Amino acid sequence: METKKWGKAILYGLITIFVIALATSLIFSLLLKFTSLTESSITWLLLGLSVLAMFIGGFVAGGNGKEKGWLIGGVTAILYSLIIFLFQFLGYGHIFTMEQTMYHGGFLVVAMVGGVFGVNMTSSRASK
Repeated sequence: METKKWGKAILYGLITIFVIALATSLIFSLLLKFTSLTESSITWLLLGLSVLAMFIGGFVAGGNGKEKGWLIGGVTAILYSLIIFLFQFLGYGHIFTMEQTMYHGGFLVVAMVGGVFGVNMTSSRASK
């Protein structure tokens, strides 16, 4: 039963991450198309939004899992990275660069922290 609960929590976390990423991509693609913004001018903003999406995804996963948030958040981030890697490798024939590997390592840490916060926020609500 516990595995089913964790799987559901991780799935919710992944869905959250991809929904945020999809919305962010849509907004910034429209901004890039219809304004004078360039990709190089918003690189750091997009990285910050990616980190925020991973934190929120870990938070949602940890909150739904209700225990071991660091593990649930970590598994969520690893599955996200695996999906991105497979898309990039199978779709384009490229593997992760060192820069991408470092980004995904940071995403792992951020999602784990988000998972811990998610567990603690839901357990503090349940105790009141």
